Amino acid sequence: MNFIIHLLILLPAQIASHFSWTGPLIMRLVVGYTFMLAGWGKLNNLPLMIENFAGWGIPFPNILTPFVSAVECFGGAMLILGVFTRIPAAMLAVVMVVAIISAKWSDVDSLQALLGFEEATYFAGFMWLAIAGPGAVSLDRLLLNAAGHSEKST
Repeated sequence: MNFIIHLLILLPAQIASHFSWTGPLIMRLVVGYTFMLAGWGKLNNLPLMIENFAGWGIPFPNILTPFVSAVECFGGAMLILGVFTRIPAAMLAVVMVVAIISAKWSDVDSLQALLGFEEATYFAGFMWLAIAGPGAVSLDRLLLNAAGHSEKST
């Protein structure tokens, strides 16, 4: 039994510990790039996006559309860089909840349908980054190190 535990749990965990920096980095790059581009596209097509937001029943579309578009664009850029990571990640998680409720909720007839939305996947990724932080390869880590704080803070 100890051999199985070592082979199937402890050894993979030991190997993975050498690459713990890659998970947050890859997540930040993928979702950051995706949302930076999506937000940039929305900022460059605000009249159409305002119309879409109004059609989805989002209140104050003239205010919230540019705000959400900027959160996506600049929040995505911040995630790519890993700077102040938890703040844009949390904001983007909220954006995903609002997107599901406002634009997709009528399509939810089961847990499977809800979890099948790409917004649910993005929500999970953003929540992970908001809670776990940006990882070792980030400007947040550089700022913490420069300020003399523990590396375990991210």
